[in-house]
Amino acid sequence: MPGPQLPQFNADRTLPNAVDVVVIGGGIIGASTALELAERGHSVLLCEKGQIAGEQSSRNWGWVRMSQRDPREMELMSHAFRIWEGLDERTGYATGFTRSGIMFTAKTRRREAELVRWAENLKGFDLPSQMLTGKALEALVGGYGKRLRAGFHMPTDGRAEPQMATHAIASAACDKGATVITGCAVRALDVEAGRIRGVITEKGRVAATAVVLAGGAWSRLFLRNEGLFLPQLKVLNSVMRLSPVEGVPEIALWANGFAIRKRADGGFTVAAGTENSFDIVPDTFRIGYRFLPAFLNDVTAVGFRFTNRWSIEAAEERPWGPQDRSPFERSRILDPEPSQKALRRGLAAAREAFPALEKSDVTQSWGGLIDVTPDEIPVISEVQARPGLFVSTGYSGHGFGIGPAAGRLTADLVTGDAPIVDPRPFRLSRFK
Repeated sequence: MPGPQLPQFNADRTLPNAVDVVVIGGGIIGASTALELAERGHSVLLCEKGQIAGEQSSRNWGWVRMSQRDPREMELMSHAFRIWEGLDERTGYATGFTRSGIMFTAKTRRREAELVRWAENLKGFDLPSQMLTGKALEALVGGYGKRLRAGFHMPTDGRAEPQMATHAIASAACDKGATVITGCAVRALDVEAGRIRGVITEKGRVAATAVVLAGGAWSRLFLRNEGLFLPQLKVLNSVMRLSPVEGVPEIALWANGFAIRKRADGGFTVAAGTENSFDIVPDTFRIGYRFLPAFLNDVTAVGFRFTNRWSIEAAEERPWGPQDRSPFERSRILDPEPSQKALRRGLAAAREAFPALEKSDVTQSWGGLIDVTPDEIPVISEVQARPGLFVSTGYSGHGFGIGPAAGRLTADLVTGDAPIVDPRPFRLSRFK
């Protein structure tokens, strides 16, 4: 089940002997961190085991939103918008970013009240937003608005293209002097007297004074092999791409049973909204209890199932050394099969809301594994037990939109510059 088609990335071929910082992971977080560091004059090596944006960074919905975020992320997200606005000019490449607006809808009084309560978090941010009903709602979503009680609309929210954005950022990092090597897994950290001295890759050792782990869904496995704890699980989200058709709103919409946004190519990205799948794996029984509050907050959002992920992850747990072939070399790209049930439900709900989609064809579908933490906000933190090691992961499905600012905050921590936001809510030690 191949994921979205990605543009060709011209990676470097020669592994440097030494750099200031090694970034592990070529998703939007790792690429943004590498760009920030390179622009500040630091020598950087970004190692990606597969291909740039091969996993969740190219498989997400492409939403860039302030709406409905955890309040702890909102200041960072406001910085992200300012970065997105100038990202095409800064990188010299297209990201597809546009402020098309996003609406979260309500069919019940209870859901409307939830949206009203969340809007209180916007106090202090100079951002337009409005709760729409009646004719005003129909003006944005057409006849579908007659079936809704209300819709919370933020016109300054937007979208970008996941298959373009990370490539743009990683390419700019190369242009600014960073070395980006694909097909090169980092097997282990090189540690001396408890402090980072570099990394050991499948192609050799690289000396460095700092290492950033931006490994997405792989981060927990990497850290566990290093004797470090990160509570993180994987959640499957299933997405499809539809061909272009007229008669569908320009804004992105999160509605009952589906989510939809228009693509730069005129087609649509559609998913089943809140419906996600969680595969029962060994870590479910080790750390699953930490996720109970989030699960109980919305028991309908995740469906549990038994698949071959149990045997796959059980096999990956065998410890390996720097001389051994690692799990990251045996699985270059996480390419899970999407949930056909979720795809069918999402497509049916979208077509019921917008009958014009009946004429639109499903041109592709894919699955992506989201890196989730117990409190559903990321870890952006130095690892106190391993000076020189920084972690930027666990974005819990919110990482694409916030990615450019998250990369800037991660770089701030590495360099010791004044952080763009208070990093304390994102510290790893909160899970002790």
